[in-house]
Amino acid sequence: MNAERFRAHYRIRCPADQVDQRAAALAVEQSVEMPPTAIRDAVVLRDVLATVATIESDPAGDSHRVVLSLSVAATGLEAGQLLNMLFGNSSLHDEVTLLDVELPPSICDALPGPVAGAAGIRERLGVPDRALTCSALKPIGSPPEALADLAYAFAVAGIDLIKDDHGLADQPFAPFAERVALVQRAVARANRETGRRAIYAPCISGGPTRLAEQARVVHDEGVQMVLACPMLLGVPSFIDAVRLAMGVPVLAHPAFAGAARIAPALLLGRLFRAFGADATIFPNHGGRFSYDRETCLAIAAAARTTQGTHRAILPIPAGGMRVERVEEIVADYGRDVVLLIGGNLLEAGDAMSERIEQFVARVEACTGPQAGSS
Repeated sequence: MNAERFRAHYRIRCPADQVDQRAAALAVEQSVEMPPTAIRDAVVLRDVLATVATIESDPAGDSHRVVLSLSVAATGLEAGQLLNMLFGNSSLHDEVTLLDVELPPSICDALPGPVAGAAGIRERLGVPDRALTCSALKPIGSPPEALADLAYAFAVAGIDLIKDDHGLADQPFAPFAERVALVQRAVARANRETGRRAIYAPCISGGPTRLAEQARVVHDEGVQMVLACPMLLGVPSFIDAVRLAMGVPVLAHPAFAGAARIAPALLLGRLFRAFGADATIFPNHGGRFSYDRETCLAIAAAARTTQGTHRAILPIPAGGMRVERVEEIVADYGRDVVLLIGGNLLEAGDAMSERIEQFVARVEACTGPQAGSS
């Protein structure tokens, strides 16, 4: 058996006099899941049973940082089992949070990583160094023709990435095949007229059969990017259907990611990238969600730091952003960022085209620092 180990970092909330026992229980739960005294196989005890590497008090309060040493072989070098070994049963313990993982080359090499990464997306768009713009096709319930008209308006006005709202699936009011065909052709028409290279990213969803049919549509219509929710699809399906079957860059959406107590920088930044994301959407501070500035900057830093052979990906702060915050966002994140503004453009009504053009112009005028590597 391969005896290689890797380390995972957790936070455990418990009194100091209980942390040794609680850390040992965490090690058992995340490996053999039975009393070690009942195990008679010396190899299992030596190579598979997780061990407590370090315990440190957290100065912030009644919690402790615990580092476990885990078996690489137990992951099967497969993404779903990796998550299971990291935080399967213990995600049910509300006092435990998964903070970080030190992934060895053997695990990184077994995971797909991004198709294109930040540099590849920029190359496809023909935009080498400024911040990028993105908007969403809303609201769900709209017919395909209306969504195609909106996509055309976005593309003509200069939006770089035009994505489906993540609530768009294969619903009767906008069936996937019909919607994707109309929207992709509308964006292509706008690109011919403007000379730009706007990219449309339809939202893929469902089980293996439906995803396979959607992959056919993606290929037939010449779609260059997709939007996917790794936590809703399930990570193995995300890898197989999106990264391998579709073979185009992926915008990862964080829907359902908040249901697990995993540090956002780890899940949305490093793990989503390892599983195949080329850009990661996350709730920016000051919007509709409660992430603070420090958390958001940590997600962006994790996304843009290369990991083994996995290249840097683009952070996409989103969630109730307004055009008036463009300069602030670029100052925060630098130019290696995608600014996603949706509702604030749509609420302009008859002045939407002017609002979009204002958004694009303000982003193009920003000369924020180059952050990270792409």
